[in-house]
Amino acid sequence: MPEPVLVSIAAALAGRAVVGLYQYVKDRFSDDPDATAALEAAEQLTEAAEDSPEVQELSEHLERAEQADPEFGKRLRAEWAAVQLHAETGGVTNQISGTVHGKVVQARDIQGGVSF
Repeated sequence: MPEPVLVSIAAALAGRAVVGLYQYVKDRFSDDPDATAALEAAEQLTEAAEDSPEVQELSEHLERAEQADPEFGKRLRAEWAAVQLHAETGGVTNQISGTVHGKVVQARDIQGGVSF
């Protein structure tokens, strides 16, 4: 079973919450049709729950990729840590998943109202 951090990364990838990280993993998986299919299947979820079969399968592919290429694993974890640090130290990390109907605002600090 993959480490919990890999499951969290897989869930973030499924929701495309971290675009740079998603692209890095997508590029890494480009020579592996099964891993690419797992990434695409997870991406199709309306909600990227960590306990979903698609996210679990993606995390297993991440684990295998880490084992095969330790440099990939180091960079994957470093990028993930940077995202987490940014969010915890006052940065903003927004995520929208699923089908959205209507207008959406993602913001951190708003002074005054928001209107459409």
